[in-house]
Amino acid sequence: MSALPASSELDALVSAATAAFAQAPSPADLENAKAQFLGKAGRVTALMKELAQLAPEEKKTRGAAINQAKQAIEAALTARRQALQEAELQQHLQAEALDVTLPGRQRGAGGLHPVSLAWERIEQIFSSMGFDVADGPEIENDWFNFTALGNPPNHPARSMQDTFYVDMNGEDGQPYCLRTHTSPMQIRYASAAAQRHAADLAAGRVREIRVIAPGRTYRVDSDATHSPMFHQVEGLWLGENVSFKDLKAVYLDFCRAFFETDQLALRFRPSYFPFTEPSAEIDIQFADGPLAGKWLEVSGSGQVHPQVVKNMGLAPETHIGFAFGSGIDRLAMLRYGVSDLRQFFEGDVRFLRQFA
Repeated sequence: MSALPASSELDALVSAATAAFAQAPSPADLENAKAQFLGKAGRVTALMKELAQLAPEEKKTRGAAINQAKQAIEAALTARRQALQEAELQQHLQAEALDVTLPGRQRGAGGLHPVSLAWERIEQIFSSMGFDVADGPEIENDWFNFTALGNPPNHPARSMQDTFYVDMNGEDGQPYCLRTHTSPMQIRYASAAAQRHAADLAAGRVREIRVIAPGRTYRVDSDATHSPMFHQVEGLWLGENVSFKDLKAVYLDFCRAFFETDQLALRFRPSYFPFTEPSAEIDIQFADGPLAGKWLEVSGSGQVHPQVVKNMGLAPETHIGFAFGSGIDRLAMLRYGVSDLRQFFEGDVRFLRQFA
């Protein structure tokens, strides 16, 4: 039987454990030190096992002394654990210093995108002229997007519009596509109007159609002035005797209101569109500002082709008028002085914040 540890020996054991704990630089090292003293094979555990060989009175006295030493070792262990935790916390606080005197972070006020601002302004101006505002599907069938607008299958004019097609065919066997313009709304809106007013039309009473259709459109195109997804506003006015004169008056009034200047001129250049005849490009010229004196193309236009009027379910002898298609993005670029269309869609908050 081994000699029982004296009180001085237990004090030395407590001192050794306290010193070992104090020298542990990390929680993992502290756990290794704990195992030397309080583990299953530790020095305190070995002393507790030796109590079984003592007489009852000696066991009681020695057991109490060993338990007291064990409690002192556990207290030293707990103190070191807390010290390591506090040191780790201080290290994190220093690494992630927070200046509580700084003002709090505030959520800034949002604002409309510049294209949305231009879109809303266009709707407001044309609404004040008596135009309805129509909306339609962005995935179109062949009839509305091409054929009804004078672009039957294999027509060479289709090559002017590189198109995103959808892997699904319509009832006519032609594939659906992402609409390449908002012109399909000419057919949709006018056809619906013809059905609503069928009785008036049959009686020879002309029901005027005046509508714009703003929306997203898609073509395989991308550079400083073109985007695969862009915005267009289609305009249509049909009546008994609507002419190019009315087109010029309406579009000139629109441009002067949109750009907030009367110092603006308009001109027509001959062009070609399969759904209008005759057709023209519309250019504007500012009298002052950075673009003064330059003719800038802003829209395509023309008298609605008689066959397109028939495709609407109307009589071309009684419903005469014009259509135009303008790029909302292009108008926004000119209004806000933006030189690269791609800035509208890159999501740079520094750029967009200018318009909020």
